[in-house]
Amino acid sequence: MKRILVTGGAGFIGSHLCERLINEGNEVICLDNYFTGSKSNVVHLINNPFFELIRHDVTHPYFVEVDEIYNLACPASPVHYQFNPIKTIKTSVMGAINMLGLAKRIKARILQASTSEVYGDPLIHPQPEAYWGNVNPIGIRSCYDEGKRCAESLFLNYHRQNSVDIKVIRIFNTYGPRMHPNDGRVVSNFIVQALKGQPITIFGDGSQTRSFQYVDDLVEGMMRMMQTPKAFTGPINIGNPNEFSMMELAREVIDITGSRSEIIHLPLPEDDPTQRQPDIALAKERLNGWEPKVQLREGLEKTISYFDNLLKSQP
Repeated sequence: MKRILVTGGAGFIGSHLCERLINEGNEVICLDNYFTGSKSNVVHLINNPFFELIRHDVTHPYFVEVDEIYNLACPASPVHYQFNPIKTIKTSVMGAINMLGLAKRIKARILQASTSEVYGDPLIHPQPEAYWGNVNPIGIRSCYDEGKRCAESLFLNYHRQNSVDIKVIRIFNTYGPRMHPNDGRVVSNFIVQALKGQPITIFGDGSQTRSFQYVDDLVEGMMRMMQTPKAFTGPINIGNPNEFSMMELAREVIDITGSRSEIIHLPLPEDDPTQRQPDIALAKERLNGWEPKVQLREGLEKTISYFDNLLKSQP
């Protein structure tokens, strides 16, 4: 049994990770300030004697003895990270400094949940880890993009200077149960709109593409990365390379839900990437042949079922 700290553990991805770690016989300390996370995401774990839920903001130091740290704390959707951009940057940067400082003191292995947003609006397609990215450092998305880029730099420098045992993953678009219904991300937007019979809103002409990864595949990749030899730090792409346009996604959601929603088009937001697709050759090589197993239709069916039950339970 390992003692494992998960920051942002009551969030969408963090709650799935906590659940998996508990199911595999570990003791888990879940840290969250509930800005985008929710107790409801982990309420089914609270009675487990090996699960501990603590309200804490990672911009402040936290002291604990653990074997491993997964640093996931940071709002990840544009609606939430642009709500308070200064706080978003502080969460990425100060959170990384505080958790790296903790890992250094207690000699714990630490994994940073970085993002495909470090590639910005990419000029190379698909994106390999060696690509430096095309990011607007002063745009409205930069609070998230540059915060995560800085966090990656901190992790690598703590490793080089202080020999901290680090892992860095770059997460591509992920979806699944426990997504926040109002987080503004395209999968949750389309599903909620379809289930409510509202118009499905596509920004731009719908030709822009994303690669959608089901949350279980991501958690598997994260845990495999945590077990790699110390010499391998990453960064490494964790994503599903199957690419879909926004129009294809909208039609798939309409088909599964049986919705009569019409599709309407709105202006494209500033700095919205035109395409995003991971090169996962490194992940296949270094993570024991890891690759996504859940494809889009199966994952959407599970996610739609979750949102359908959630909406029916609301007054």
